[in-house]
Parts: sequence; structure tokens; C-alpha cells
Amino acid sequence: MKFEKLITALLIPALTTGCQTRQQVLQQPLQVDQPQQSTSPTLKAPTRVVTTSVAQNALPQVVSVGDGDTLRVRLQGKIITIRLGCIDAPETAQTPWGEQSAQRLQQLLPAGQAVQVREIDRDRYGRTVAELYLGNQSVNLMMVKEGQAVVYPQYLGGCSETKEQYLQAEAIAKAQKLGFWNQASPVMPWDFRNGKRRASQLSTSTNPQAKPTEPSRQIPTPATANLPACTRTDCDCKDFQTQAEAKRVLDAFQNDPFDLDRDKDGIPCESLP
Repeated sequence: MKFEKLITALLIPALTTGCQTRQQVLQQPLQVDQPQQSTSPTLKAPTRVVTTSVAQNALPQVVSVGDGDTLRVRLQGKIITIRLGCIDAPETAQTPWGEQSAQRLQQLLPAGQAVQVREIDRDRYGRTVAELYLGNQSVNLMMVKEGQAVVYPQYLGGCSETKEQYLQAEAIAKAQKLGFWNQASPVMPWDFRNGKRRASQLSTSTNPQAKPTEPSRQIPTPATANLPACTRTDCDCKDFQTQAEAKRVLDAFQNDPFDLDRDKDGIPCESLP
């Protein structure tokens, strides 16, 4: 009898435990094996990388170049005019230096080229004064290095951190007679705009005693001889195919006798490409 009680005492807990264990297993949710995530770096979810094209689309893109220090860019659907800061390029009428400067800037910044813009200020015409970059290269500084533009001392403070680089670049270009500096007596662009031009540029006739004609009817001089024929009578925006052509006339006639720049922002015939 004692033996039977002993057996019962041993079996009942075991059976009870077995039932509980089975019941617990049945109550547990069905576990579905999930595929193991690979630890290999090549199989990890890629990090989002902004491609070059996406990055460029987010940057301002060049629309057109007016001259050696002025251009238009498109930013977020809007077109803005930018004046290159810290430098001054020869005017278009300063033949051939102005045209060469404009052509070089067009080569560096063709239409559609994405650029980085470091805004410096706004000028009296409402234009954005800025330093432009292609990668890590300053376009403004490149123009000075190649003699296609000169340092603008009055506004060099806008590039205070790289001031010495600008001055050194100009000194080297001048010593090597690059671009604008390849002439005996260069007239600085700001002096040209202020009317301090050489006699050959002021002359309206081969006769030095001839009186100048009315500005809007000027006889072509060496500085304006390659301008459209309308400058001998009366020009209108419809006489030009591009804004660059109109800008050449505006630069040649500083008082704008043809009224090409009606809003006085320095950009004539803004409806033209």
C-alpha cells in the first residue's frame, strides 16, 4: 500500500506538468521562421545618395551671358540677373577686350551650366552681386587670372577672405600681358563708363575739329563701327535678335538715347533671349 501511494505521488505531478506544458505550447502563437537578414554590406539597404544630376538641378542654372561680368540664371523657376562681385570686366564697346571677356565667360558658363552662388550684395539696379563657383573654383577669380577682368578695388571688400588671391592674380596677368592687359594704355572699365575714353574712342569724325553730332545720331567711331546700322538712326528692341546685341549698343551709348533699358536695371530688351 505504501508502495502504491509512493508511485501515485510520483506520477501525478509528472502528468500534471506534462499537461501544463502541452497546454502552454498549444496556447502559444504559431511562430513562422523569418528569413535572416544578411550581414553582408553588399546586401544592406542602400543609403540615399543625391546624384550629380539631381544636385545640379537644385542649383541655379545659367540662362545667358550679357557681358564679361553680367549674366542671368534660373533659380526655382525665376530668372535673376547676377553681377559678378569684386571684379570689373571691360565694356563691350571697349573693342576687342569687352567682346573677348564676354566670350570667355560664355565658355566658362554656357547656357544650362549649374553654378554655386555666394551672394555678396544687391546693386542699385537690383541685381544680385555674387561670386560664382564651378566646383571649388571661383569664376570671378578665374576671369581675373586670365586677364579677362580686373579687380574692382572699390568693391573688393566683398571678397575679403580671398582679397590677396585677387590682387596676386591681377598682378601676374598684368605682368604677362594677358587679355585686357595686352594693350599699351588700358582704360579701366569704370573710367570708360565715366566717359574718360581715349581720343580715338571719343572722336566722331576723322577730322579732330569736327563737332560731335547728337548722341542718338552718332557717326560710328572705332568703338561703335561694328554695331548695328540702326545706331545711325534709331534703334529699338526689335532691331536685335539677342539681348547681347542690345547690350553692346547700351554699353556704347551710356546715356541710352534709344531707351533700350526702360527700367534702368542695366539689362536692355529683357524680352529677348
